[in-house]
Amino acid sequence: MNKHRKRDSWFLDDYSVNPYEGCSCNCLYCYIRGSKYGENMSETLAVKSNALGILEKQLASRAKKNQYGFVAVGSGTDAYIHQEKEKKMTEGMLRLLLKYRFPVFISTKCTLITRDIELLKEIDKTAILPDDLKNKMKHGVVLSVSVSTMNEKISNMLESGASPPLQRLQLIKKLKEEGFLAGVNAIPVLPFISDTEPELEKIISSAKEHNADYILVGGLTLFGKEKADSKTLFYKFLDRYDASLLPKYQKLYGENFYTSFAYQNEIKEKADRLCAKYKIRNRILE
Repeated sequence: MNKHRKRDSWFLDDYSVNPYEGCSCNCLYCYIRGSKYGENMSETLAVKSNALGILEKQLASRAKKNQYGFVAVGSGTDAYIHQEKEKKMTEGMLRLLLKYRFPVFISTKCTLITRDIELLKEIDKTAILPDDLKNKMKHGVVLSVSVSTMNEKISNMLESGASPPLQRLQLIKKLKEEGFLAGVNAIPVLPFISDTEPELEKIISSAKEHNADYILVGGLTLFGKEKADSKTLFYKFLDRYDASLLPKYQKLYGENFYTSFAYQNEIKEKADRLCAKYKIRNRILE
């Protein structure tokens, strides 16, 4: 379990833990790409076989010192990748988090999370919130789905192992019906593809329609120059999808892995307008 230097301002997590290395969602833009995981992350999956024993020691130590905080389960991989159905590493971690009463944040693109609804309900009821959040929220579990576009054709090309976008939003509706604090991470929105006002409106209006508590909107980072890196893979996708977009991306990113602050502010302004229009929060806390 990794302790952050400071709490994540978007997701509220103080800690993160990953049950796997690699991910069957196989998103071409994943920020992990550019590291050791390789071009097709689902083919290089590693199960952290000793993780549960180590995690229990860490949780016991933190709990003894009253160092409670939200734990993001699956920050570098989806917690509910296909292999979780058999390996059950995420389930094992959740049981430990329940035992030591730590609150949990999960963002997923996979419907397997419904298997753990009852377990997550127990965590939601019994988790101990950090002192500064106790008067700000009533839930010990925060659940999100991640959606980068509502266009299923694009999603199939970019996120080949993930559930379709509409299915993810239907998942949020289900989680809300079960009583969870649940929302949508429109992260990343894709420049010139899903960052336009009409396309952003589709995502935000759909989140509202499916009863999401909130929607977080963030931009696309593209790392590296090697063949397994996200920038290389994403540019190959652009060449297949619409080659006319390549020069626009090259101008927007240049040698950087991030866009300009001006572009980021433009996205924020669009998102703020649309969230106000559809009366949906652009943050987790009210």
